Amino acid sequence: MALHGIHIKKSHEGLLHKNLGVAKGKKLTAAEIAKAKRSSNPAERKRATFAQNARKWNKGKKRKPMAERLYGKKEA
Repeated sequence: MALHGIHIKKSHEGLLHKNLGVAKGKKLTAAEIAKAKRSSNPAERKRATFAQNARKWNKGKKRKPMAERLYGKKEA
């Protein structure tokens, strides 16, 4: 299990892009996510909700180095 964040199975990465016919590496538009949220497939709706929520994470923030996040800043 990961020490932080979320874990997505390798087999599940990019499935929403594949279902919507969007090329790998391209951003999904809000309209495409909204379309997926109206899908009859519950797995696709779940992936769309995840994508919508993920857009809000770490917007414009710089991340601290891993050691500093886990153990705090070292005092000299």
